[in-house]
Amino acid sequence: MTSWKLVRVIAGFFILLSLALGMPESPIFVSKYWLFFTAFVGVNLLQSGFTGWCLMENILRKLGVKSGC
Repeated sequence: MTSWKLVRVIAGFFILLSLALGMPESPIFVSKYWLFFTAFVGVNLLQSGFTGWCLMENILRKLGVKSGC
């Protein structure tokens, strides 16, 4: 799996997990403050779409994940 595909998987997982932890209707609710993490991931995805730079992708490349789309 390439770094960019892995970034999408990780971002999707983080968003779903933070929603589950932040929504009071969820059976694994912890605190509504987890929704800030959802926003953080979304803002990072938005800025990477405009700038082409993604910290998670850089980290994955340094860990040896193959670069590419």
